[in-house]
Amino acid sequence: MPEPRIIPITPKASPKPVTEGSRWTPTLTASPPLSLYVHYPWCVKKCPYCDFNSHAVRDEGIPEAAYIETLVADLESALPQIWGRRVHSIFIGGGTPSLMSPDGLDELLTAIRMRVQLDPLAEITLEANPGTVDSGRFRAFRQAGVNRLSVGIQSFNEAHLQALGRIHGRTDAIAAAEAALTHFEAVNLDLMYALPGQSLAEAEADLVTALALGPQHLSCYHLTLEPNTAFAANPPEVPDPDASADMQDLVESRLGAAGYGHYETSAFAKPNRECRHNLNYWTFGDYLGIGAGAHGKLSSHEGILREARPKHPAAYLAARQTGEFAQERRWIGAEELPFEFMMNALRLNQGFPRRLFAERTGLPFEAAEGALLKAMKQGFIEVDGETLRPTVRGRHFLNELLMLFLAA
Repeated sequence: MPEPRIIPITPKASPKPVTEGSRWTPTLTASPPLSLYVHYPWCVKKCPYCDFNSHAVRDEGIPEAAYIETLVADLESALPQIWGRRVHSIFIGGGTPSLMSPDGLDELLTAIRMRVQLDPLAEITLEANPGTVDSGRFRAFRQAGVNRLSVGIQSFNEAHLQALGRIHGRTDAIAAAEAALTHFEAVNLDLMYALPGQSLAEAEADLVTALALGPQHLSCYHLTLEPNTAFAANPPEVPDPDASADMQDLVESRLGAAGYGHYETSAFAKPNRECRHNLNYWTFGDYLGIGAGAHGKLSSHEGILREARPKHPAAYLAARQTGEFAQERRWIGAEELPFEFMMNALRLNQGFPRRLFAERTGLPFEAAEGALLKAMKQGFIEVDGETLRPTVRGRHFLNELLMLFLAA
């Protein structure tokens, strides 16, 4: 599961948190939980639907040693920002991190353990592409310290995989899932629906195959035609909104009946098998992002800071010469915090406790109360004691719900 999308940030950082336009001043009483995101930007080839920071491998290959050295230098440069804080999870995403050699991964994780205060029970996730792995490679990744694998299946249908530009087929997908479940106790399978030419029966067939494999976690995404992708430039014919909605209903009902809790917009898990790293994103925790194009969110007594690394691998590698890895920095102003918090927390179907807003933003609950009342009147949010959660209507119209907080 890739890192969450955030609002673009500006090149220059304000010297202090911006609070103009708001009568509130953020005051955090404790640091939120901290995670580490590591971005690995290379893929065998670029998929036509993908708008993430990924780059096809060129003839000269991947500069793995130089990249790992740069990741370590990046981490070291950021240590003063996280000094004394425990890291509760690591997510290595991409791109295709399973292209990394087992020895390289072992070197990277060893370097991380030597430099940060890593929770002994930390969740350490690696994303994998079925076309780049085998059982022996999975075994080596587990020995290196990875304890959760996220496998980008997308579909088990040969025609749909071809339409998506994937480098694997149905047999590869099943073999990769079986190997992952052999070597890891925590496995996520990524599936997509509303694919070009996909019928409801075909979407159901993908679910049946995935459920038969028995992963602990499933991520089911609606295909979207994102800007600046090959699909955006040459759109394929996809199911209409009614057919797509039927597929979404099918996903939710079939996985619910199979014992998977629908705990986040696109995430389903067996009991106590939720992705802890992504839960930290959605509860507005902190995360340090290292690697080409990685984003981070870090809280301190000065406020809450967004950061981004240089996007292109060559530019990121060059940053090691200057030691200036954070290409972009921006403080989150008090007037923005309600939206930033809700953009994450309202993805959680079970909602969030009222106190969490103040704990993670440093603002009193009143700063979001006006927008919340509007959301309740429009049927987007319901209150159960101290818990606020999106209604079914709120989940289906999440963008409209979030817009209410832009003016909070």
